[in-house]
Amino acid sequence: MSKTRYAFVGTGGRAISFLEPLVTTYAGTNELVALCDTSATRMAYYNGMLAGEWAYHPVPAYPADRFDALLRETKPDAVFVCTTDSAHAGYIVRALHAGCDVITEKPLTIDAEKCREILAAVAQSGRRLRVAFNYRWAPFRTKVKELLASGVIGQVKSVNLEYLLDTNHGADYFRRWHAHADESGTLLVHKSTHHFDLVNWWLDAIPQQVFAYGDLVFYGKQNALARGDGALTKYDRYTGTDCAADPFRLDLTESEPFRRLYLDAEKDSGYLRDRNVFRDDITIFDQMSLNVRYRTGQVLTYSLTCYSPREGMRVCFNGDRGRLEYHEFIGTHMNRAVRPKDFKLDVKPGAEAEGEWIRVFPHFQPSYVVPMPPQTGAHGGADEILNRSFYSPDAPATDPLGRFAGHEQGAASILVGIAGVKSIRENLPVNILDLVSLRPDATKLSELV
Repeated sequence: MSKTRYAFVGTGGRAISFLEPLVTTYAGTNELVALCDTSATRMAYYNGMLAGEWAYHPVPAYPADRFDALLRETKPDAVFVCTTDSAHAGYIVRALHAGCDVITEKPLTIDAEKCREILAAVAQSGRRLRVAFNYRWAPFRTKVKELLASGVIGQVKSVNLEYLLDTNHGADYFRRWHAHADESGTLLVHKSTHHFDLVNWWLDAIPQQVFAYGDLVFYGKQNALARGDGALTKYDRYTGTDCAADPFRLDLTESEPFRRLYLDAEKDSGYLRDRNVFRDDITIFDQMSLNVRYRTGQVLTYSLTCYSPREGMRVCFNGDRGRLEYHEFIGTHMNRAVRPKDFKLDVKPGAEAEGEWIRVFPHFQPSYVVPMPPQTGAHGGADEILNRSFYSPDAPATDPLGRFAGHEQGAASILVGIAGVKSIRENLPVNILDLVSLRPDATKLSELV
């Protein structure tokens, strides 16, 4: 049996989660034929791991401006896109027109124009495009889908989703390229695409209209100065500067992967991975809230906070026969560089415990916790299941839970965030069909590819 030939575009940290299983667990039926990136140094790091700890072999490394040559010369069956978000569309469209299937890391892209270009390229090429929404594949989130579909709380009428990013994880988006709206589309697109996709999938519904607010209230130079934290603004980046006591610092020399993937690669691309989160040029929000009305009439109330002392999410579904709550709180990502050795999260008696759980509140009956086995592995056990769906020859072509996400479902997710950004800037509700004509005849998400 011939192997499926893959090329990877983008060799930052996230690509490892998809590339390693391809060349180890699933190497019997798949083949890596090429890497492509703006940085030769990063590709050399990957080729070192391929030849070393992954016991594979080096592959051709193409600079970004030779991507079309990669397609001609290595003839991949599929291209996996893990670049910065603003570059997704260009690689996706070119790969599709070259006759390749494509898997892309979320989000599909960052604006409505690029979204339209991608949908047109899929239609013209006839090739398959999937979005790597690992959140769908985590066992707890799958159980939520099963419970809602079973009617345990009747017909869902509204959803509240609050997501908290703490002052290490949240801050990290403000150290990186994500802090520039023209590269990430803001966190309403880059990060929230996960959450919007989950709600779309849980409800099996297509978003219709969005109204949003967003502000930069914590990060950025002016906010630090207003709090009296001017000392935190005196350097542009963290590595190599006198900032040992700064709780937001990230020193790239303290991690070998960070040093080799980013610090050593600065000479190639000029990309700085450790920018000060209290600098001037941040163009995204750190506090966002929005309402979404679905074509089915349901309403989502959503918020994202990027400077919380704890990390996790709370989702509440209100149905005509009860309520379901899903909580996932993972404690704190307090920067290990300044975290005291005896640090312990202080959860007072009666406070909301850390961990992951689902509780059902039926009307006129006692509530109960849904039993679930402990979960291990990256992203709550999701990555392993998702990669099996990509690479295993035994993976079913269809999924009864509808966890496969194609180009239209990927569009339904990002368009909530794109509409949210437009709403914030114009202070008006935004109809998604005014941005992209996403199957106006459809009602359910499962009707989309």
